[in-house]
Order: sequence, then C-alpha cells, then structure tokens
Amino acid sequence: MRRLNRKKTLNLMKELDAFPKVPESYVETSASGGTVSLIAFTTIAFLTIMEFMVYRDTWMKYEYEVDKDFTSKLRINIDITVAMRCQYVGADVLDLAETMVASADGLIYEPVVFELTPQQKELQRMLQLIQSRLQEEHSLQDVIFKSAFKSASSTALPPREDNSLQSPDACRIHGHLYVNKVAGNFHITVGKAIPHPRGHAHLAALVSHESYNFSHRIDHLSFGELIPGIINPLDGTEKIASDHNQMFQYFITVVPTKLHTYKISAETHQFSVTERERVINHAAGSHGVSGIFMKYDISSLMVTVTEEHMPFWQFLVRLCGIIGGIFSTTGILHGVGRFVAEIIFCRFRLGSYRSTSVPLPDGHTSNHLPLITENSTH
Repeated sequence: MRRLNRKKTLNLMKELDAFPKVPESYVETSASGGTVSLIAFTTIAFLTIMEFMVYRDTWMKYEYEVDKDFTSKLRINIDITVAMRCQYVGADVLDLAETMVASADGLIYEPVVFELTPQQKELQRMLQLIQSRLQEEHSLQDVIFKSAFKSASSTALPPREDNSLQSPDACRIHGHLYVNKVAGNFHITVGKAIPHPRGHAHLAALVSHESYNFSHRIDHLSFGELIPGIINPLDGTEKIASDHNQMFQYFITVVPTKLHTYKISAETHQFSVTERERVINHAAGSHGVSGIFMKYDISSLMVTVTEEHMPFWQFLVRLCGIIGGIFSTTGILHGVGRFVAEIIFCRFRLGSYRSTSVPLPDGHTSNHLPLITENSTH
C-alpha cells in the first residue's frame, strides 16, 4: 500500500511538472542558435555586472516637513580673516528680538598676516574650484554628504609653514556663537561693540577712515553642528575692498537639516546666499556703515537627508528579470528571424525551379516544370 501511495504521489507530481524535459534525441542545434545564445549570455553577464554596481551604490533621499523647534539655540561657526588690526574691529550678533550676542561669548581675535603662503593659496584655489563645480553640478552635494564624518578637527586653512617676521596686519575672528532661532544680523565693523538701550553701538570714533580696509577671507561659515567634510557655500570666499568705506552684505537663508548616512547622524543646517557690495558715499546717496554684514533668516521647512541602499530581495528580483527577459526576448527574436529566413530561402528555391528549361520534341523549349506522371516514374 505504501508503494502504491508513493507511485500515485510521484505520478501526480509528474503531472504537475511545469518544466518538462525534452529528450536529447529531439533537440536540434544550429549555428544561428549558438550565436544567439552567445550574444544572450554576454548581455546577461554585462547587465548583471552593471546591476551589481547599482546594488552596491547608495543614494540620498530628501524629505521635507515643517520645523517645529523654535526654542532651541542656533550655533554659528565662524572663521573669517579681516585685513584690519584686531583692536580696530568688533564682531557681534543682533537678532529681531533685539538680543545682542557679543563676540566675547565664543569668538577669538587672533592677529595674523593677511597674505597667504603658497601652500595656503593652493588649498584655497582648490576649495574655490570645488565651489564652482558645486554651483554647476548640484548632484555633487550628495557625494559630499556621503563623505562627511564626525571629527573635532578644524576646517580652516593650515598654519603658515614659514616663520615670517612680518608683523600681523589682519585679524582672524574664529569660534562659534549660540543665538536665538530667529532672523538676525552677524556683522564685523569698525570699533568694539558696546550695549545701548536701543540696541548697540560700536566705538568707531577713535579709528581713522584711512585705516578702514574690509578686505576679508571666509575660511569657514556654517550653522548648526560642525561637520568636517561638508563644504558650505561661503567657504573659500575672498573679497578685496576697492575703497576704504565699503560695505559687504551677505543675505543668507538657513534651512534646518537632519543628515542620516551610514557614517554619521547629525542635525545641521544648509544655507543659500546672495552677495552685494557697495561703496559708502553719503554725497551720492549711498548710505550705510562700512563693514561686513551677514543677514540670516531661518526657513520654516526642515529637510531630512537619508542615505538609502537597494534591498537584497529587490536586487534578486531585478536580476531574475534581467535573465528571464533576455532569454525570452532572444528566443522570440531568434524564432522570428529563423521564420523569415526560411520564407526567403523557400521563395528563392521556387524561383530557381521555375526558371528550369525543358526541351520539347519539335525543337522548342519550355520554362514550365515538367508534369510527373505514373509512366515517368517507371
């Protein structure tokens, strides 16, 4: 009984076989079929390699939502060199809530030489080249996000390698400040800032106008958590003043950003910027104060950037689709090509038979095919 049940089960499974085997004696091979098979295998191998490269790669997914966090503080990371002595300039922040954040809360004034060394110039030129490419090809920003890493190292230019005896003629203002998460104005102008009932003021009366020189270099400016490896829009910017009384303005829109990659997970900020500069001339109607002014505003939208990877099951599905699709397509094309070739060859053969000449008894010839009778077969 058990043997009978096994035989019935095997017979039932054979009837359900969706992949019947054809005996080799019934299989006919051809040179055209071998050529098509070789092309199919080569195409499958090439597309499999390409699909594996896509599977190994990652991409950045961007999601947008309303930023509901307005109570936390915003960190501003600053590294700017101004072509004036440190005792002549002052930096601070004044926001729309009329809250003043003095530079003493986190900024360092360091006397330096404004002129860069050859090595520093080369690094700055490289950074400016990267900035120009980023403006042309926005997809490079994804590559920068992937290569970002957490580190405590500074992103400023390396220190001077020469022991120059030249006296410092500039002031490097670097460090970070914590401000309210509202629109504000970070500025560097003549004189140190002092509190004022209606805002604040700078002691500029003791500084001669002839010593004004707001040529500057922005080695780094970012908002939020400091992430080395991220290149910001103003990094590497250098401006040379053409007049003593000149104003440089930067209008910045800050976008809160959450960055989640396979290397880091951080909350930082991206920003876009537009620039403007003009000479202060009250007689010509160009009013204002000489200095460097960075007016920033906070966007109400938050961007979440996530690095994603193709799942392994999706890679298998796509791979099966490639293999099955190429086999099916090449089989259909081979069958159609063989069918067309047989039709053409059959017509060619019929044409050759019809053109055969048959001699007649009276000396004439006939181009028609001779009739086959019973007597002709004997």
